[in-house]
Amino acid sequence: MDAGGSGLGLGIVGCGQLGGAIAGALLRADVVAPGELWICNRSGPAGELAAHEGVHWTRDPQELAARCASVLLALPPAAGRRLRLDVPDRLVVSVMAGIDTGQLRAIGNSARVVRAISNPAAAIGLAYSPWFAPGGLSPPDRATVLRLFEACGTTDEVPAESQIDCFTALTGPVPGFVAYFAECMQAYAQGQGVEPEVAARAVRQLFLAAGRMMAASDTPPAGFVQEMVDYAGTTAAGLEAMRASPLSWLVAEGLEAARRRCLTIGGEPPAPDD
Repeated sequence: MDAGGSGLGLGIVGCGQLGGAIAGALLRADVVAPGELWICNRSGPAGELAAHEGVHWTRDPQELAARCASVLLALPPAAGRRLRLDVPDRLVVSVMAGIDTGQLRAIGNSARVVRAISNPAAAIGLAYSPWFAPGGLSPPDRATVLRLFEACGTTDEVPAESQIDCFTALTGPVPGFVAYFAECMQAYAQGQGVEPEVAARAVRQLFLAAGRMMAASDTPPAGFVQEMVDYAGTTAAGLEAMRASPLSWLVAEGLEAARRRCLTIGGEPPAPDD
């Protein structure tokens, strides 16, 4: 897959939850045609992708790399560390948590590497996929990366590799931390005698509505909070109590624990920002 959607095509190494979600998003958005997509999966064709006629499947990552202009690595970190490809003239993009750009260069024997993070919401076009390229990218490579991740949802190029670790903690888990907050709210409702299925339905609708309202507005989250506080109603009382509690600090502690785990999951200390 090149900037124009033609060329040798795209290869995805790894067809688990994330790799499969990204592959499906690319096919639905017509970013890559089935005949231009190669997938390497050690157990062969899998999931909904197996029904796509024309998609090429292989168990040999080097065969995939030899046939594709761009390679996306979507393996678990432990498997990614062991992978070795000889693709010095290929664009190598990784969505593997904790694998830094130095390791990516060793994995692909390529200087054209991009480190990114995405999440399984790519399957419904709602992933956030920030990316970092050491030394920058050529215009064709940049166009390829943008087309790839815009098909999955929204994307940004970030200026420092360390920010990818932050986003691995913050936006990599879907629904993750948001689901935990929803669980706490549902537990509160059930503690007040609300039936579990009713509490679950109410909380799901709350998060759906809140997400859509925030996504459709330029107002930052803090702005929505302040609007509720200024209204001085029942929600203001709850928000004031939460603001006075250690909740903000505890959320930051949880995110920091996830970020620290990202620094060690790659198996080596992270490389300095390029």
